[in-house]
Amino acid sequence: MKLGREIETSKPIILIIVDTLMDAPLQEAIASGKAPALKFLCETGSYLPQIVAPFPTMSVNVDTTLLTGTYCNEHKIPGLVWFNKNENRLVNYGTHYRELWKLGLSQAIDDLLYNLNESHISREVSTIHEEAEMLGKATASINALVFRGHSEHYFQLPKFLSRFTKLNTKRPVLAPRIFSYGRLSKIHPSNRNQHFWQKAGVNDASSVQQFAHIINTNSLPPFSIVYLPDLDQRIHKKGRMDLIGIQKSDQQIQAILNSFGDWESVLEEVILIVMGDNGQAWVHEKRQQAVIDLRGILRNFQIMRAGKGPFHGDQIVLAVNDRSAYVYSLDLEGAPLRALAKTLYKDKRVEVIAWKDGNDIIAISAGVEGEVRFKRGGTFMDEYGQSWFIKGNGDILNIKMNENQIHYGDFPDVLARLYSSLHSHEGEFLVASARPGYEFAGEGSPVHLGGAGHGGLHAQDSLVPMIVTGTRFLPEHQRIVDLKKWILTLLH
Repeated sequence: MKLGREIETSKPIILIIVDTLMDAPLQEAIASGKAPALKFLCETGSYLPQIVAPFPTMSVNVDTTLLTGTYCNEHKIPGLVWFNKNENRLVNYGTHYRELWKLGLSQAIDDLLYNLNESHISREVSTIHEEAEMLGKATASINALVFRGHSEHYFQLPKFLSRFTKLNTKRPVLAPRIFSYGRLSKIHPSNRNQHFWQKAGVNDASSVQQFAHIINTNSLPPFSIVYLPDLDQRIHKKGRMDLIGIQKSDQQIQAILNSFGDWESVLEEVILIVMGDNGQAWVHEKRQQAVIDLRGILRNFQIMRAGKGPFHGDQIVLAVNDRSAYVYSLDLEGAPLRALAKTLYKDKRVEVIAWKDGNDIIAISAGVEGEVRFKRGGTFMDEYGQSWFIKGNGDILNIKMNENQIHYGDFPDVLARLYSSLHSHEGEFLVASARPGYEFAGEGSPVHLGGAGHGGLHAQDSLVPMIVTGTRFLPEHQRIVDLKKWILTLLH
């Protein structure tokens, strides 16, 4: 296992993202014989069990960080749900049908299919697809939410969706040269695995079907990203240690390996990377215990109703990202951020609350005394080479400081991740993260009682495994934000 060694790079790179793949259940699945493909890859490659995901730990933010090599202060996607100050509305890329219906189904689908990649992701950053194309190297994106590239494609909406929306599908999206997105944009002509009850083709079987077609037609480009979404929903329902979901994901990876003939040949022909995008933290079974009802806690403030406003008199907006939440103040005099933070602070289930104060960021934690202030620059250095000024109680963020060195605990890379979220978009807001066992709820938010959720700062939400085969050249730092640079180096 070598870092930074000279490399040879004629082999295509395949990146398989298994949504919510985590180390502990993966190890148990391998030990119990439920994951032979992943076992083979672990044994023949390098296994990195603790890759740090960005915050909030929601797929749309994670995937954008992966493709752009930046945190959300640069790529400008704050999470799955956020308040767009310029358009004076709540953006939701797809949490639950109840929330989407209230916000307007057409708007939500427009945001997911078009605005996310075409206008919300900053043009100041570039994706792996865009940079590879500039090098003359084709790329492929299979069922990934974030896909911005240089080639024009057109979505074909199914009839059932066209009836309920007023989308203009005659406009193109810019994506990689080889592009598949459910049944809306297919490579393989078959409708198998593409039906409405199969999430319109955004499922593991469809992803593998489309990618196997690329392999079987000798069309494999220098870089491909293949997204396997199914495990995420099983973990939400069954909990962190569900092994059946990993077993099913492994079967899909077996199918990809089988497309090459024999598994050993894969090691010679390609660089294969398999990784999770975020973890999930366990959630209590009982609603009264598990759910942090933000509308109830903040009932003394006038809260904007979903899809209705903001109107005159509305003081705050809630943007719930499962185990984290943005709380926006529309009235700094009547609803100052510190007052909102102090209100949340009374609930011991809220682990971290942070907001900007001039150039500083202030963080507090329910059950921990005092506050901590930090900002970029200063004399303290962390393991990623980032320098910080820190003053106050470091226990709030579970950090230890020794001889100007910062050591992170339960919140990996917490300073950069909080900084990025609080500088990710315009507005006056705070961000809150729940303790394991709990999740936030607003108006119509999904909850996962007895299962698991993500979005938070905690290590349970934030650490994912990565398997690398076909090369011994590994990323300098074990964070998702560092993978783009590494992948482009492999492509060169």
